[in-house]
Amino acid sequence: MERKNNISGHCVIENNSVFLNGEKSFALEGVSFSEFAKAAYKHFQMDYPKFFKMDNLSKLAFLTSEIILKDVAKSEEEQDIALVFANQSSSLDTDVKYQESIADKNDYFPSPAVFVYTLPNICIGEISIRHQLKSENAFFVFDTFPTVFLHNYAEMLRETQKAQKVLCGWMEYYQENYKGVAYLVEETGDLEHNEQIINTLYRN
Repeated sequence: MERKNNISGHCVIENNSVFLNGEKSFALEGVSFSEFAKAAYKHFQMDYPKFFKMDNLSKLAFLTSEIILKDVAKSEEEQDIALVFANQSSSLDTDVKYQESIADKNDYFPSPAVFVYTLPNICIGEISIRHQLKSENAFFVFDTFPTVFLHNYAEMLRETQKAQKVLCGWMEYYQENYKGVAYLVEETGDLEHNEQIINTLYRN
């Protein structure tokens, strides 16, 4: 029997604004992403001190995902959530910062705290630890938003029963240019899980 797939919640973060299920729920103009991220963390009453040690890509992914998952991933039966993320710049923003820390032979000071974030899938690890997720997770790099790929991957995970729910995300961050898009695919939800809807969520 074919499983029905819908989108039960979606969140977009860009231009220092948070849009939850299509409605602007928080904004803070005229500040850096780091300042905005801290303010959003407090606004949504999150409680995860490790957030402040994350790099900006992980902060973006954490915020966008947490806003959706905070009321979903609470009980043991709700932990079967796969994560499928993608972006364009990989972890380049952090890679550049790490390279700067080792470029000067006279001031050679590689930072382990920076180095740990020189892989894009680390942000998935942060979310998995936060919610004790043990389902499939993957991070891919594409030139553009991979509508068809994300749609097909989520459908496959649900159809093969590898996950009850799939959180799909586009987490792009490079030098203050960023966009976080996340949506949860499951049996219930107000939006049908199809490519047209996914494209609409990304563009809004």
